[in-house]
Amino acid sequence: MADLRRLEGREKVTGAARYAADVHPPDCVFAVPVPATVARGTVTAVHTAAALADPRVLAVLTHRTARRLHPVDDPALAVLQSPKVAHRGQYVALVVAETLRAAEQAAAEIRVDYRQEPHDVLLTEDHPRAYTPEEANGGHPAQRAHGDFAAVYAAAEVRLDAVYRIGPLHNHALEPHAATAWWQDGRLTVHDSSQGATLVQETLAALFGLERDRVLVVSEHVGGGFGAKGTPRPHVVLAALAAQEVGRPVQLSLPRAQLAAVVGHRAPSVQRVRLAADRAGGLLGLAHEVLSQTSTVREFVEQTAVPARVMYRSPAALTVHRVVAQDIPTPSWMRAPGECPGMFALESAMDELAQLCGLDPVELRLRNEPDREPDTERRFSSRHLAECLREGARRFGWADRDPSPGVRREGRLLVGTGVAASTYPALVAPSTAEVRAESDGTYRVLINATDIGTGARTALAVVAAEALEVPADRVRVDIGRSDLPRAPLAGGSCGTASWGWAVHKAATGLRAEPGLGTVRASTREEVKALDQSYARHAFGAQFAEVQVDVDTGEVRLRRLLGVFAAGRIVNPPTARSQLVGGMVMGASMALLEESTMDPAFGDHAERDLAAYHVAVNADVPRVDAYWIDEDDPHLNPPGAKGIGELGIVGTAAAVANAVHHATGIRVRRLPLSSRVLLQALESAHRQGRR
Repeated sequence: MADLRRLEGREKVTGAARYAADVHPPDCVFAVPVPATVARGTVTAVHTAAALADPRVLAVLTHRTARRLHPVDDPALAVLQSPKVAHRGQYVALVVAETLRAAEQAAAEIRVDYRQEPHDVLLTEDHPRAYTPEEANGGHPAQRAHGDFAAVYAAAEVRLDAVYRIGPLHNHALEPHAATAWWQDGRLTVHDSSQGATLVQETLAALFGLERDRVLVVSEHVGGGFGAKGTPRPHVVLAALAAQEVGRPVQLSLPRAQLAAVVGHRAPSVQRVRLAADRAGGLLGLAHEVLSQTSTVREFVEQTAVPARVMYRSPAALTVHRVVAQDIPTPSWMRAPGECPGMFALESAMDELAQLCGLDPVELRLRNEPDREPDTERRFSSRHLAECLREGARRFGWADRDPSPGVRREGRLLVGTGVAASTYPALVAPSTAEVRAESDGTYRVLINATDIGTGARTALAVVAAEALEVPADRVRVDIGRSDLPRAPLAGGSCGTASWGWAVHKAATGLRAEPGLGTVRASTREEVKALDQSYARHAFGAQFAEVQVDVDTGEVRLRRLLGVFAAGRIVNPPTARSQLVGGMVMGASMALLEESTMDPAFGDHAERDLAAYHVAVNADVPRVDAYWIDEDDPHLNPPGAKGIGELGIVGTAAAVANAVHHATGIRVRRLPLSSRVLLQALESAHRQGRR
């Protein structure tokens, strides 16, 4: 069974699919939040008289008037509970009105007085308050070392010491964060744009002091997330607070310009990579040291150096994360946290090492393939990076490449090609699912999974149909409600592996005993019993071709090609869509996406899609994604590793390496904008290097 078309496709293209802000219960009113206009300080007064003079305005909530919430793990959800301002854009008031326009007008009338304090928002490489945290995101130790890296590096024949920089990056899903909430008989119902209704349900229950079953969260259709909707965000708490205050349903949809301050972003990073090798390109030592930024609200440290613990054989290795807590919004998950920025630096450094050793960059990577996971010495459950590199090189036509940089010219265009590897852990979490046999001969799958545009429904239908041994059109999948069987959120590329395992188990049980009619299954014990002696990761190889205009510095992508090894591909059409989407996002990161922190005002300057550029069709002329058949018996019954994030990893490095091949100029920061490239080209010209 394969090539099942997206089950909800017709609903989406006809507008029948209902998102969080498409729900309009009777008597629904609208809420608009008011963001802080200082980067650090204390609210001393909120002037609401002008706003409340409008009879359409029902309430203005502030830290003085909002109901008290119970504390939860994420302090950012304690909205309107304190006069303290931890960053610019933090919400200090909320207007509720009969219409959206009235709420917006009233919000503009709110005047807030502050006792402002000096703020600290810029990440500097010598920041005096930089520290090494206990761990990075995902529970990874912040620092790992084996062997004597310093001694190995000092004695090596070939050494590379390079610093790579990436600025802050923002999540801009097609559907902004939104929620519609109402209370009835002490029960809270919320339609939320979320990657996991179960987690939102648990968090709201804790915040409002309710039993979990008195909160219903619906996230049936979600227009993208990239991690920013992986945890509850302030908007859903505000909507629930407002609905409780006015006793009517409340809808709150965040303006795109506010997203940068309240939904999480990828923190800027400064990454120093040192490689020590012999003349044949054999790695002897690898050090990856990362400095990034977090907030004073909550510590979040992206695991940027962790992929260096996975990728290449090296007798000595050092990986370190350091962080500075500043007066900024709290960074959070963004597609492939850790692997995405970390592999830009590591794979750029590998390209530089190949040049120092006079080796083809594909060959350099093949020479340093490890037999076991370098950091832990665990066996890989499967690792087919070498096959991805070879197959990608064959499909891309890599053998025809002139390895010399800056020599392929078409008029005023310089043309180059680059390669990089990608990796992402194969994660799995406990899940439950239920499969029912219906009287009309069809089957119904129930599981609180979330489809954020990835094709989760379709993949689960394939898994169920195969286990039941029936055509997929006899399977209906119900997801996106917290009253369905409990399941993990859509994040960490673990959805299909986790949900699919539970669905497979329930469907298999029903096929074995059809008389039961309904089977509910949990994978908690199976996940707990997974053999931890294996390191489970997906891998891939990405190839890019670019052109650089020597007069303008403009970089245009000509083609991208990726070959991946990610276990069994459950449904090829939706899988290809995910991989291509990830690669497009990686190209966007490499060439376009740029955010800057304004030191005077303490906020990100590019807050909408007019200023924060993302790739559009014209920026991505050709992207091809392939995969190799990988049968890994140490994963889960569907045999899936997850593909949501693998595609973005490696793309930025492949593009950057291609730009270097085209121009002979190494730019170690992203994005590779025309401004940056033109300056580099002019500098090289002045120095006689071009």
